[in-house]
Amino acid sequence: MRRSYALTTRLNPEDNVVVVVNALEPLTEIPEEHIITQNTIPEGHKISTEAIKKGEVIRKYGQIIGMASQDIKAGEHVHTHNMEMVQYDRNYTFGTEVKPTLPVSKEEQAFFQGIVRSDGRVATRNYIGVMATAGCSSSVTRFIAEAFRQETLAEFPNVDGVVPIVHGSGCGLADHGDGIEFLQRTLAGWARHPNLAGLVLVGHGCEINQIDDLMAKIDLDPGPMFRAMVIQRSGGTRKTIQRGVEAIKEMLPEANRIERRPVPASHLVVGLECGGSDALSGITANPALGVASDLVVRHGGTAILSETPEIYGAEQLLVQRVEKEEVGRKLLERVRWWEEHARRNGIELDNNPSPGNKAGGLTTILEKSLGAIAKSGLSNLVEVYRFAEPVISKGLVFMDTPGYDLVSVTGMVAGGANLICFTTGRGSVFGSKPVPTIKLATNSKMYHSMEEDMDINCGLIIDGEADLDEMGLVIFQRILDTASGRKTKSELLGFGDNEFLPWHVGAVL
Repeated sequence: MRRSYALTTRLNPEDNVVVVVNALEPLTEIPEEHIITQNTIPEGHKISTEAIKKGEVIRKYGQIIGMASQDIKAGEHVHTHNMEMVQYDRNYTFGTEVKPTLPVSKEEQAFFQGIVRSDGRVATRNYIGVMATAGCSSSVTRFIAEAFRQETLAEFPNVDGVVPIVHGSGCGLADHGDGIEFLQRTLAGWARHPNLAGLVLVGHGCEINQIDDLMAKIDLDPGPMFRAMVIQRSGGTRKTIQRGVEAIKEMLPEANRIERRPVPASHLVVGLECGGSDALSGITANPALGVASDLVVRHGGTAILSETPEIYGAEQLLVQRVEKEEVGRKLLERVRWWEEHARRNGIELDNNPSPGNKAGGLTTILEKSLGAIAKSGLSNLVEVYRFAEPVISKGLVFMDTPGYDLVSVTGMVAGGANLICFTTGRGSVFGSKPVPTIKLATNSKMYHSMEEDMDINCGLIIDGEADLDEMGLVIFQRILDTASGRKTKSELLGFGDNEFLPWHVGAVL
């Protein structure tokens, strides 16, 4: 049954703006706020509930999201034309909002049909990977993978595919420092990922990222399911492709010898991502995903929050949830690094909201961040990781990544995420082989327009047809089903061959 709802949504009693549910015309009365609209208010945008003088702060979620750049009347549209970014001192109180995590009982423990590798690691998919050490070997790497179309794999029904892991880096960078370290850590994390049953590593020969150095970081012994070859030592393009294809043909029968079996949800490592956000992201899909991520944590699993530039202005709320002060200080150190990184490059972190974000009702990075951290639910923050570091903690963790979706997800997968939940308001199209991506729409209009791309419609919350807890349970069940082998919309469309993007830092030489 459809629940009744108001014309606007108030997120906190202290707010001086509310969010418009559907577009409103001028002179529309909003009884619940005792105001009349002064102009057209687009769907998802903000409207002032009181007069706000120039220089006064604007609050949403009970937090500061900006400052009035001119006088604003009650009932007036509040957006980029009359609101701007404001810097203010945040009150960092470590651990003041920490609450005991209540694990589910043994009887309530959730399970999914996982793939258990010989070393005990649990996979959600079963791919063979072909990985380039550098951009110079990426075309050959892709040619090898393209030899294995779905029809070629018909006799191996338990193999999800052969995925090319290609990129444009690996040479023209220093042989030491963050650039090469980030790249090698990322490649090593993907090479060791449990969703890969086998791997062919393809080097060029003269690149900075030498294949022997990378293999030492991967820490896997060459064998039937891990092969390495170098184009310049293998006789060139055609001979290397032939060798790579033959190696994968030998791997396929072994990779096919798997079966799914029940494993506890404690083996879930869920990456939390948002992209193409709108103002409803922080009201529907993100907090609903927060409910689901809390359930993952209560069942003993791991949820990874990321995108440091997109928690900026909301980091104080995460600091309040750290179990140890040292974890909070790690998080703040990463935030300060990003502030300095932005200054060094002559930009501001408020440059982050994209044109699409702003069209969807978001105005400043402070506003965007407050909605983005809702993906993390209410769980305590137990650890902070650098980009692509192996995630070994159980519970809610944070990984330092850029806000760019492809880079952020690449880092989380390198850290061990075996499933991604991706919220979007504008309609991001994305997938990430070898890890499945569940797409969560923030609003019904976009969901119905792009239904072939979206897995779950969280717009039902604003439509009055579901509440956050109900939608969170729907998402959690879809996580279990997807981890058990149910294909996502992105998988059915074939996404994931082109979304691998390591974080490139440092000079190109």
